[in-house]
Amino acid sequence: MSAKNRQELLDEIAAYHPFNEQEERDKNLIFQWIEQHEDAFSRENTVAHVTASAWMVNKDRSKVLMVYHNIYNSWSWLGGHADGETDLLSVAIREVKEEAGIAHVRPVSENIFSLESLTVDGHVKKEKYISSHLHLNITYLLEADSEEDVRIKADENSGVAWFTPEEALQKSTEPWFVERVYGKLIEKVKRI
Repeated sequence: MSAKNRQELLDEIAAYHPFNEQEERDKNLIFQWIEQHEDAFSRENTVAHVTASAWMVNKDRSKVLMVYHNIYNSWSWLGGHADGETDLLSVAIREVKEEAGIAHVRPVSENIFSLESLTVDGHVKKEKYISSHLHLNITYLLEADSEEDVRIKADENSGVAWFTPEEALQKSTEPWFVERVYGKLIEKVKRI
């Protein structure tokens, strides 16, 4: 794996072929925001900032790893803030290791798997109010052994589990994610 700088990431986003209209529109938004805002990779940009997510599958693609996210009160994918990093694949891998305790994670591909502009409602984190904002998200398809031990990260989640793709859709209580994100990711995995 090689680290990507800002321009290499912009080039990769520009070359990305959107899967649907949502990705087409979000691709343009993400590209323009990164291009126009030096602080796009920092939470200091309180309007929108870059995040990286992992769609975690097992080797035969029969299971998806999810965490029960404390802020959203829902089962969800894994991921987190770039916090100044532009190598978003490394961010996604690090977040999986931190959030689920899995040691052996590998990318199915080093290429972007999907793009999303995600709304985040205002919430309290570490006793501080965080205003509503956007996560400009780059998703990577990652793989791990579903038999490897997992563990929760108590300050972020209260559950970690492998589900079939159908169970993952049923477990999430966020309708927009189920319809627009997780359903799309499941369909994209089927096409690999």
